[in-house]
Amino acid sequence: MTKIGVMICGHGSRSQVAVDQFSVLAEKLPALLPRDWAVEYGYLEFANPVIRDGLDRLREQGCDKILAVPGMLFAAMHSKNDIPTVLNTYAAKHGIEVSYGRELGVDPKMIAAAGSRIQDAIDAANAGHGEVPMHETCLVVIGRGASDPDANGNVAKIARMLHEGLGFGWCEVGYSGVTFPLVEPCLQHATKLGYKRVVVFPYFLFSGILIDRIYGFTDQVAAENLDIQFVKAGYLNDHDQVLATFAERITEQVGEIPPPNCAMCKYRTQVLGFESEVGAVQESHHHHVEGQGASAPGSNVEDCKLCGTFCSGLCRLESQAEHSHDHSHSHHGHDHGHSHGQDDGHKHAVYPHSDHPHGPESARKKPKI
Repeated sequence: MTKIGVMICGHGSRSQVAVDQFSVLAEKLPALLPRDWAVEYGYLEFANPVIRDGLDRLREQGCDKILAVPGMLFAAMHSKNDIPTVLNTYAAKHGIEVSYGRELGVDPKMIAAAGSRIQDAIDAANAGHGEVPMHETCLVVIGRGASDPDANGNVAKIARMLHEGLGFGWCEVGYSGVTFPLVEPCLQHATKLGYKRVVVFPYFLFSGILIDRIYGFTDQVAAENLDIQFVKAGYLNDHDQVLATFAERITEQVGEIPPPNCAMCKYRTQVLGFESEVGAVQESHHHHVEGQGASAPGSNVEDCKLCGTFCSGLCRLESQAEHSHDHSHSHHGHDHGHSHGQDDGHKHAVYPHSDHPHGPESARKKPKI
């Protein structure tokens, strides 16, 4: 008899709150899965347990088939490259079968969860400040931001589904890092559109440095535009529909025809502007921060001389300039800068629009207040 184990692969964070929230989600999942399946979780970087620890625990419980799933909203470098490398290396070393499921992705259940968070925020704003018609409200959806147009494009699709589904007057899409437009230029653009209310929704699973950044820039831009009402919606967290989507990504792997992962992967097919990355070697570059701990240097603004009340991302720009002899690429899922201090041999393609004025370079801009 095959004993099935489930491995939930999280990114990890230097924010203890984010790590705690992920573990709560992982602990709620077994109730949605077959009773005899063992469930463990682990993180790619910073937090403990690391993915390998979770896989060890599943083997110790006698599992000979493991269904792994990326605990991520969209498929970018972490879920397309880093996690599969860890899983493939482990499977080969221990002679165990490990399958790999899809990311949460663009799914009706995820859109329902997002819509619920937005509606809750609107209801609270209406109760506190009076109703503003939806046609006079602009929605701003902020995604993580990646050096992968497939993942960035999926944020835009989610935003359109929410825009059309709820009937907002207008919708803008921004990102918290790597790509463009970043949060502050996106919000500044939204203020020029003439809407009475702007609802800012972070399409994120958990709290952390980037949520602080999104809300921090929202407060900053709101203070510069007192005639516009800014409403901060909550992130997804452990919404019932998020849990249901996670469960589906696990169970669909044992169906007759498991759905393919990463259908529009820049490593598999030519994507406009990223053609040179087809066939890139699959390798992980997170071993130097694996299991480092959520309280590592850079986990909070108190450690950063460049930050005010929230992380603006300026520290990464400064760190990159300072340590240009180190890696020249931006690839980590956190933004408080750190120098690798070593050449570990990993070479990733440089994001082609890294100098875009509305991208990370916008962090150099000084606030008006």
